[in-house]
Amino acid sequence: MRKPSAAAPSRKRKAPSQTAATAVEPAMDVAVGGRIRDLRRERKLSLETVAAQTELSIGFLSQIERGLSSPSLRVLATLADVLGVGIAALFGTSPGGDAASDAVVTRGAQRPELKLWRTGVSKQLLSAAGADNKLNLFLVHLEPRGSTGDELYTHDGEEAGLVLEGEMILTVDAETWSLKTGDSFRFASRRPHRFSNPADDANAVVLWVNCVT
Repeated sequence: MRKPSAAAPSRKRKAPSQTAATAVEPAMDVAVGGRIRDLRRERKLSLETVAAQTELSIGFLSQIERGLSSPSLRVLATLADVLGVGIAALFGTSPGGDAASDAVVTRGAQRPELKLWRTGVSKQLLSAAGADNKLNLFLVHLEPRGSTGDELYTHDGEEAGLVLEGEMILTVDAETWSLKTGDSFRFASRRPHRFSNPADDANAVVLWVNCVT
């Protein structure tokens, strides 16, 4: 399991707005935690084993599974790696649910969403949900000053994307880029990376592809 890398110091940012934080978000935390618990149990992994492989505490993992803590995208990517799935498997229907992993069409009104409301990042799954899917398409929304955090992180696979609205700051390894509407990117997910919206008053929207290798 790869350890998240430390990022270079960055200028102080305002915390993402939490005016949208409602009872919906805790319910979403419970749903995501339940999927993580189900996947862990399907793989017959104990909390102690997952804690050792992720370098997260058993208490923190237990809180995530019970919906008492809202994990960051970095933490979710780390957990998805240990569970042997792409991050898309953590939202949509639960393992063993009714969604077919070979579904061709996903209707706009049926998009599963994973909203990391404490960090100002949300991801809508545009492709069909399924724990075994290798290629997943997302619509990522970044609130003003929304960010994956100051730490660089890694996970399995490859990713690419296109900025549809606003601006995104992308760091991969030791290099940082400012991407504006129409700019695109691609990199191996095992390279340490992070991203954020530098704007104080505008959202950013990114079409994002993740491929699990």
